[in-house]
Amino acid sequence: MKDRYFSFIVDMLTKMEADQSENIAKAAELIADSIIKGGIIQSFGSGHSYAAAIEVANRAGGLFAAKLIRDPAMGMYESLEGTGDILLRKVEILPEDCVIIISNSGRNPLTIEMAMKIKKIGAKLIVVTSTAASKNLKSRHSSGKLLYEFADVILDNHSVDGDAAIEVKGLDAKVCGTSSIGSAALLQAAILSAIELMIARGFNPPVRISANVDGGTERSLEIEKKYTHRINHI
Repeated sequence: MKDRYFSFIVDMLTKMEADQSENIAKAAELIADSIIKGGIIQSFGSGHSYAAAIEVANRAGGLFAAKLIRDPAMGMYESLEGTGDILLRKVEILPEDCVIIISNSGRNPLTIEMAMKIKKIGAKLIVVTSTAASKNLKSRHSSGKLLYEFADVILDNHSVDGDAAIEVKGLDAKVCGTSSIGSAALLQAAILSAIELMIARGFNPPVRISANVDGGTERSLEIEKKYTHRINHI
């Protein structure tokens, strides 16, 4: 069982490396441009997509100029219209920001309404989704739109319909989710490319060092001062 899962993930990552390189480069441009202009990166994932969203913010090896948008209900109400509008009433998004929304299906009103509002504000939007799976689904929003239709850049995590990928003899359901690993890999690759772009343009990227490395906390406290008014703001 474990060998089949590892094989599936390796194949998935290999496909992503082959066909997502251009989109990763485009996403990196948006991230680098945003931070150089004084904006921040904001990430959101409802339900289990939170696992990929947290890879962007508050983690060692990532960027200080990044904030997680939290879903207090953890996906409980993502299929109800109005939830995205209500959530963003409490979130500060500026035109110079770049927002990342992760949703495997891209069909629920929560993320669709968030995308609509982000586009009205003028911020850039990166969507991480399973393009093939999403296109096979019907939107649950009255607009009939799917999340990827609002994206400035789409990162395709190649996850399968229903996310779980491995068949088990004697079981009528597949097991082992794939989207978290694929989405995290795409986002880490985009952030790496963005950091390289910033350096190439003469801008010092605000990279976070682990607090468990000697001197990491002191260094972090100094860099964080520049961004605390945004990343610690709801």
